[in-house]
Amino acid sequence: MSQQLEQMKIVIVGHVDHGKSTFVGRLFYDTGSLPTGKYEQLVKIAERRGVPFEWANLMDSLQSERDQNITIDTAQIWFSTPKRQYVIIDAPGHKEFLKNMITGAANADAALLLIDAHEGVQEQSRRHGYMLHLLGIKQVIVLVNKMDLVGYKQEVFDTIETQYRAFLKQLGVEPKLFIPIAAKHGDNIVENSKNTPWFKNTPVVASIDALFNIPLPPTNLPLRFPIQDVYRFDHRRILAGRVESGTLKVGDKLMFGPRNKTAVVKTIERWSAAQNDTAKAGESIGVTLSEQIFVERGHVGSLETDSPIVATEFQANLFWMGKQSLEMGKKYKLKLTTQEVECEVASIEKIIDASTLGEVAKDRGFVAKNDVAEITLRTKYPVAFDNHNRIPETGRFVIVDNKEVCGGGLILHGVYADATKQKSSNVVWHKTKVGADERAARNGHKGAVIWLTGLSGAGKSTIATELENELFHHGINTYVLDGDNVRHGLCGDLGFSPKDRSENIRRVGEVAHILSDAGLVVITTFISPYREDRESVRKIVEGDFVEVYVKCPIAECEKRDPKGLYKKAKAGEIKEFTGLSAPYEEPVKPELTLETNQQSVAESVTQIIDYLKDLIYVEKHTENITYRI
Repeated sequence: MSQQLEQMKIVIVGHVDHGKSTFVGRLFYDTGSLPTGKYEQLVKIAERRGVPFEWANLMDSLQSERDQNITIDTAQIWFSTPKRQYVIIDAPGHKEFLKNMITGAANADAALLLIDAHEGVQEQSRRHGYMLHLLGIKQVIVLVNKMDLVGYKQEVFDTIETQYRAFLKQLGVEPKLFIPIAAKHGDNIVENSKNTPWFKNTPVVASIDALFNIPLPPTNLPLRFPIQDVYRFDHRRILAGRVESGTLKVGDKLMFGPRNKTAVVKTIERWSAAQNDTAKAGESIGVTLSEQIFVERGHVGSLETDSPIVATEFQANLFWMGKQSLEMGKKYKLKLTTQEVECEVASIEKIIDASTLGEVAKDRGFVAKNDVAEITLRTKYPVAFDNHNRIPETGRFVIVDNKEVCGGGLILHGVYADATKQKSSNVVWHKTKVGADERAARNGHKGAVIWLTGLSGAGKSTIATELENELFHHGINTYVLDGDNVRHGLCGDLGFSPKDRSENIRRVGEVAHILSDAGLVVITTFISPYREDRESVRKIVEGDFVEVYVKCPIAECEKRDPKGLYKKAKAGEIKEFTGLSAPYEEPVKPELTLETNQQSVAESVTQIIDYLKDLIYVEKHTENITYRI
């Protein structure tokens, strides 16, 4: 039996008439992926009609068979290489059908974006690039098609690459490769073409095999199990749905948002499949619970220890495609996983023209067709969701107006809380009129959290003090949250048990989040011995969080012992002392590691500032920084 190939989903986008159908038809033919006799059949049909054969007819024929000739809808078709099987998601290019692109591209792992060499970069090409950015698709190869119409001239290709690469760079998208092709003639699709001897890279098929990577399965993400329906069989209530992320097991204690009711999984039910006590992301299953609690369609199951955000307001990036403008105060329907709830626009923070990336006046109170906007949505009832950069499946949504999908977007900047503490669903994060971008423009830099972690005596406070001084004298608004200082007030009621240490770090994380949201660069100096606690703070902050491991052998820390704590711990005067009687979990992948037994304070501070140059500054003027330590 032949080994099963891995599978990858690719969305193909491009302006109308830039040759997507021709490209796909030729791709299928050249990779031997067509049904037997299909090509010959279409050639004969063209001959009988007295018209030239068009490669695009292959695509239309396949769509007709699979999609009942509805060629404007997103179609999924397949082709294979020796390495993997590809599912092609064709997203029509006309503005009227961008809604199909949202549906098609939302599940894609990578994208091929076509640009007509003869027409060059068009408005719609820029819109498509923005859509890929909005949907979080980072793996992109740009195909400059119809090179035959411009005589295969390298200068034409180079001009398009320069223009479009610069545009994508503004979005933070770095294309893997630009490839000149002539789909009609098969140039640079499977083999390098003699017509482009100046192109030294690999053709399309070899490039997607080599440059596109299969994303990690969502099984390593927190569990999210949206309920689609509730069935009753033999006096049992079976909650049916699809595991969107994570892993679910019999015996797990689940919390169902937005009501946050809990119960233990008793059984996992499958239809026409072998029974198993574990279900992973991508599986459609049913579960029964150990006790009967009220759960209905739209509720989202999660582990009690890592639940989604529950709120009636959230901030999002939205692409609007409705015939009528999106208006503040008007009622719409929000669809998020299996949740459907009435919503309205609470505020419009920013409106962007997707083709020019220029900002549009936001005080007009509406979002026009084809605009991209940063908005705050308010729902009639609480909903459960995640930030898209954490769990994509529960971080994207669509808005319906008059039974039509008119907009789609991604959720961002939501603040996670400990759901086990049953925070009221009426408590929401309040947005002010001054946003992060405005603060950054005024200050000349963004807010961030620089989290120094390491053993007592490793040098955290010394480095933090010098770092703050250096940043302050270069115009950076900064503040140090010192471990001892916060225990005088904010955390003065806490001890040093593992539970109290975790609560100490949680409180500091919340304060750091607020200060960084205000535009400050926050420097923290906490032993913070547990990885889980540090990762929790990263989730709270969500913006720029830089974990700095101040690494120093414990023998050197004991030798320094600036506060005499090691001496007291060894004398039994301090219990649960990190590094001796309590554990310290080293960071796995910190942004920076400072080896303070080998480098000076000045070298450590320089290392941090060098890292911050490209992270926090709005204007790249950091080459003028000199270090005075």
